[in-house]
Amino acid sequence: MAAKPDRRDECLEDREIFRKNAAKLIEEMVFLSEDTEEDTTPLVDEVLHSIFFLGRVYDPQFSPEGIEIDQEMREFLEDSYPEAFRLYSSRLPHRAPFSCVLDMIVHIAGQENEEEVKNQLQQFVQQLEGDQPKHLLSTTMCISQINSPDSGRHYGVSMSTFGRVAGKIMVAASCLQTWHQLVAGAVLSYDQRFKKKMPLRSNFNGTIRLPQNIRCEAYNIRDQTLKHPCSSCGDLFGLNNTEEKRWRYGNCAEVESVSKLLKTEAQVTEQVEFQAEWTAESRKQVEDEVRKELEGWLRMKGFRWDGQFYVPQSIQPLEENDFEFN
Repeated sequence: MAAKPDRRDECLEDREIFRKNAAKLIEEMVFLSEDTEEDTTPLVDEVLHSIFFLGRVYDPQFSPEGIEIDQEMREFLEDSYPEAFRLYSSRLPHRAPFSCVLDMIVHIAGQENEEEVKNQLQQFVQQLEGDQPKHLLSTTMCISQINSPDSGRHYGVSMSTFGRVAGKIMVAASCLQTWHQLVAGAVLSYDQRFKKKMPLRSNFNGTIRLPQNIRCEAYNIRDQTLKHPCSSCGDLFGLNNTEEKRWRYGNCAEVESVSKLLKTEAQVTEQVEFQAEWTAESRKQVEDEVRKELEGWLRMKGFRWDGQFYVPQSIQPLEENDFEFN
């Protein structure tokens, strides 16, 4: 009979993959930021803070010093993005790290160049650590648009966290701060632990039905195969699903993609149908409940939240040859 894997060895292996992926992800984001004429330094700042925060709430936790970055790069980052190093243990990120990677690639490839976005995401993931992309990497991307070849594409990725509590924290934070209010309302209708609505939230159902003229398609990032919506996405957005699989609410790539669609396309927002009636008071009660749950999960991790979300900063352009990446 084969011996069971040693849990301690598994934890050490996971920790090592996280550290290596964190270093590679940070370095690639710095390189990509230099390849675009747009000011994408806020995305680098944001990804630093988000990674450092996740390192803080993972088990076992570790500080930014535990990430394998060479000394020259570390000094550059500490000098250029000091707030990310200072505030990762007191402020919450708006979103998980790979969402920043996605935005960087869309900036470089152009939102209209769907195949190039897919290809660059695929290449990015393939060069990172581990056969299973469970540390800081997303497995799925989604594209939402009005069903017309000339309409804008709105990209999203699945939640790039590892561990039950980290995922709960990021979904709750995204609902309260980041996602479009209609998308957040749909996710808030469900508890992350169960397949059904919580009894305490039975008086609030913010689930929606997207218009028929919307394309919302998800793909596996590693091989670009089409992925049908899971049952959770059917519940949240009225998407036609043939999959019995149900991922935790708020973790699918469709959520971020649909949120960006609704933030950008006002005519789509106006056509959204609510699957039930609810009041502003009932929604406020649910938001308060989720915030209390979020605070409880943070206390569980010994995280002292100051009640604020991190705001990424731009840095001044470097003078030529100020810093060279080897």
